[in-house]
Amino acid sequence: MKVRVFVGLVSAVLTPFILIACHGSDSIAPIPFVWSSVSSGTTQTLWSVSGTSASDVWALGAFGTILHYDGTSWSTVPTGTLWDLYSVWGASASDVWAVGQGVILHYNGVSWSSVPIPSGATPNLRSVWGASASDVWAGGDGTSGWAILHYNGVSWSTVSSPVTIGGYTVALRSVWGTSGSDVWAAGSLYHVSTSTLPPVILHYDGTSWSSVLSWTTAIAPLAGIWGSSVSNIWAVGRGFNVPTILHYDGTTWSASNATSVNLSGIWGTSVSDVWSVGSDAGGGAILHYDGTSWSSVPSGTNVGLLGVWGASASDVWAVGEGGTILHGSPAR
Repeated sequence: MKVRVFVGLVSAVLTPFILIACHGSDSIAPIPFVWSSVSSGTTQTLWSVSGTSASDVWALGAFGTILHYDGTSWSTVPTGTLWDLYSVWGASASDVWAVGQGVILHYNGVSWSSVPIPSGATPNLRSVWGASASDVWAGGDGTSGWAILHYNGVSWSTVSSPVTIGGYTVALRSVWGTSGSDVWAAGSLYHVSTSTLPPVILHYDGTSWSSVLSWTTAIAPLAGIWGSSVSNIWAVGRGFNVPTILHYDGTTWSASNATSVNLSGIWGTSVSDVWSVGSDAGGGAILHYDGTSWSSVPSGTNVGLLGVWGASASDVWAVGEGGTILHGSPAR
């Protein structure tokens, strides 16, 4: 008997499911996808979650909090810093980077240690992502004149990129790419004289960074970016009843859903399996895209969610305020 696994959505209960189709049988049994709360051992806000495998997952957040999941349980790992940490990414289990408020940390498989930030670099790094162990990017606020840093396998350095657009300062919140020559950074534009936060998207083509999204576009400030390929990329942001989800088809960016949901993170496994998390009036918000449309999924929590990542389509993590950790998997 051969088994095929499909990722889809049960619209009646707004719960993603996995379909198991057995050859030789006409039956297709839906298996609901369920989110459940997991003990984190902390009450600190968790901003980001990422890993290198199902048994090597990291979550980090306020006051230097870093947690590790070994496939069985979460535990606190000493960092030596009290600065807020916003993003984590690893090339392997013994090569992991974390960035935050004036700090870059590296994990060598044994312990975390602080790494010098280039002189004059942005003091507030919000995201880190790499194409390889020797090609890692970090993005943040451009208030110091630099919004993006690069690691070449030896050291970090500042990289020329747009730091002001139309009199506004670039504030990046998420960096992601498909390769070393196709890297994206999303965020907003900030000015001390106004509370308006126009969105911004930058792109790196292997040679230089450039702005690709007009800041005058009436969409939400962006907080997360992810894609399955060069022609299927999503960006999400905070609501205010304007489009909070954007899509890139390889040629242009277009606005998608208009909602009051504040979206903070996005991750997926394919064109038909994408997750985004955030907050709404009811607390934690989870959205799922099945290849056709976005639908709301019950989160079971009344606090905001800030980050999402998975080891596979059936093993997904979400983190957020108050030390909240949720795990998503097919119902057993």
